[in-house]
Amino acid sequence: MDYAVQSNIYNIKNFGAIGDGRTLNTKVIEDAIEACSQAGGGTVYIPSGCFLTGAILLKSHINLYLDAGSTLLFSNDIAEYPVVKSRWEGVEKKVYASCIYGENLENISVTGHGQLDGNGAYWWEIFRKKENDYPRPKLISFDHCKHINISGIKMVNSPSWTINPIGCEDVNIHHITIVNPKDSPNTDGINPESCRNVRISDCHIDVGDDCIAIKAGTEDTERRIPCENIAITNCTMIHGHGGVVLGSEMSGDIRNVVISNCVFEGTDRGIRLKSRRGRGGVVEDIRVSNIMMKGVICPFVMNLYYFCGPRGKDKYVWDKNPYPVTDETPSFRRIHFSHITAKDVTAAAGFLYGLAESYIEDVTFDHISITMAEDAIPDIPAMMADLEPMKQRGFYCGNMKEVSFHYVTIRNHEGPAFYIENGEDIEWVACKSKDQVTDDKFIVQKNVSCSLH
Repeated sequence: MDYAVQSNIYNIKNFGAIGDGRTLNTKVIEDAIEACSQAGGGTVYIPSGCFLTGAILLKSHINLYLDAGSTLLFSNDIAEYPVVKSRWEGVEKKVYASCIYGENLENISVTGHGQLDGNGAYWWEIFRKKENDYPRPKLISFDHCKHINISGIKMVNSPSWTINPIGCEDVNIHHITIVNPKDSPNTDGINPESCRNVRISDCHIDVGDDCIAIKAGTEDTERRIPCENIAITNCTMIHGHGGVVLGSEMSGDIRNVVISNCVFEGTDRGIRLKSRRGRGGVVEDIRVSNIMMKGVICPFVMNLYYFCGPRGKDKYVWDKNPYPVTDETPSFRRIHFSHITAKDVTAAAGFLYGLAESYIEDVTFDHISITMAEDAIPDIPAMMADLEPMKQRGFYCGNMKEVSFHYVTIRNHEGPAFYIENGEDIEWVACKSKDQVTDDKFIVQKNVSCSLH
């Protein structure tokens, strides 16, 4: 759906833009956007050529259209990026404006067949040297906007997260390609944050961090806004730390998420949920189906002892003893996986670990096929204190209740196919182990009540 009015087209060349990759065009593009806005909206047209620019501040009712053969190359001059107040890793603070940025807008689009080049190497270097005064720009970020359409374009070399709508409503991200070097720091693909009604479809994502990460702020976020009604479908995801990740910033709640018909290859983890004590919030009503994975460390991760970030190493986070349940206690519930194949898995078929006082509950795995890699190297399935590297393990579960495994097959694994400690109402139906490397029991249970198999 194209939300922008098409009657008025403003070619940036008519405002003096020069597409030689060296001439700075920030003011020219700003003038084209202003003229388009004054006319009530329309299309700001980027023709073929390489146009160097600083941050572009979009306005309502505008479609920024990149024609085939066009590139917006973003400057590495910090002065070209005004400082604005926005979220960074869940917390509001002063940051450099994103390469394409807007706040409190409606009916905005970034579309076409051209390319956005974030010129990220400059920003990655000053980040590694800790020389940046403010957090890096994102490639596209909109704050508290409505009716957003991003489609057709290619995005490369983002300074940090590539697409990050924050507190937005009615977001459509369709048929885009994102390519950031796999060693580039924090260059997530698409991160809807505290948004509502988001569709992500037909995208290809190859990045240096999470491919898609759904977020809703941390315990330090002043306003708790949920991220809800998210549909992700028909995407291919390569490299990165996770295929689709929920959290760890989830204090405002994440709910009503559907993930289907996707391929993950080499994404470290596949579907990954993460949080910890102190965050509060609920992740609930998640459905994942028709997924192919290859070369992942662990296909399924649910971890309520995630230790990265501020205060992550405190005893309150890593202690396995139960604590009182408060508003700071996070929870995961009603999460369902079906018709998923994972091949060449290295560490474990699944790592699911709830809090001692807040069990992960109501989880199903239905028609799942997992094959461990022949030449697997030990690795850590989840970021959790005192967790030893694993190799070719089955499902490793702790602090779980109302969990069902239906028609789950695990091949070429070491140890039990299923290890459960501290569980309630665990069920196995027609599950199989094939080509088991060791002679361990199929299922090992410790402190588990009401199991059926």
